[in-house]
Formats: sequence, structure tokens, C-alpha cells
Amino acid sequence: MVEGETSYEADAGQPASRGQDLGSKEIRGGREWNSTRSIMTDPEFQKKLALVREMEITVTGRKSRRSISTPVWFVHEGQKLYLVPVKGTESNWYKNVLAEPTMQISTGGRKVTVKANPISDPWKVAEVVEKLRSKYGAGEVKRYYSKLDAALEIGI
Repeated sequence: MVEGETSYEADAGQPASRGQDLGSKEIRGGREWNSTRSIMTDPEFQKKLALVREMEITVTGRKSRRSISTPVWFVHEGQKLYLVPVKGTESNWYKNVLAEPTMQISTGGRKVTVKANPISDPWKVAEVVEKLRSKYGAGEVKRYYSKLDAALEIGI
């Protein structure tokens, strides 16, 4: 496993808890990889989230299959992270996540592999957008976000 990266797997796609037998893992590109479900249990990463206003995400290009990184704003609430693409469903990184939901998020020199879950329900998206406005300010969200029709939820 790459230094600073945390990835865990449980049976039947359920999150693993500390001390749970994680079963077999495969190696991809010299890294240990858990193909069923990845979760974050890195306390240092959790601390870093509280200190930053943005994080970097790395997604797999749906056509190129290349790793593509971009900075994003986020909302951290309990055991969830929420991301809102600045161009909504038209954002390329969002389209890439729809094609391949496994992605990496990094901040403060720490990187973790997660699985993103798209939110398309308009009421739930509106809730996430309100949380984003509360964190960054309504004016800033209006300034940078042109379409607010999608969001992602990441369990941590």
C-alpha cells in the first residue's frame, strides 16, 4: 500500500471495522487494492479535513482511463463528505465518477481511496448545496457554481 493511503474492504460490500478480518486483497500497480468497498479510518486524515477549505480528488477518466486530479470544495458532516461539482452534471470529473465511482481524495499530504455515491434527488442535492453555502458563503457558491443539480456522498 502507498504511504499515506488507507483502504479497507469488508465482505458483501459492507464497510470494515477495525479489527475485522478483511479477507484477501489484490495487488494493482504495486498497490494493495480492495475492490469491494473502500473506507477511511485514518484519524490523521480526519484531522486534516477540519483544517482545510478544499481537498484534491483524483478520478479515472471515463475515456482516457488516466488519473485526473482537481481541487474541490467539500462539506464534512459526521461520517460523510459531500462534494458538489461546479458545473453540476456537466462537470467532467462528475461524469468520470459516474463511470468509475472509486476515487482518491487527498489533503495535507494524506491520500485515501473511497467510493463516491451520486446524489441525484433534487431535495437531497438542495440540502447539500445549503450546507456548502453555510460553509463557504452564498455569494462564493453563486460566483463559482453554475449548475446545482448533482452532488456526491462519500462515507468515511
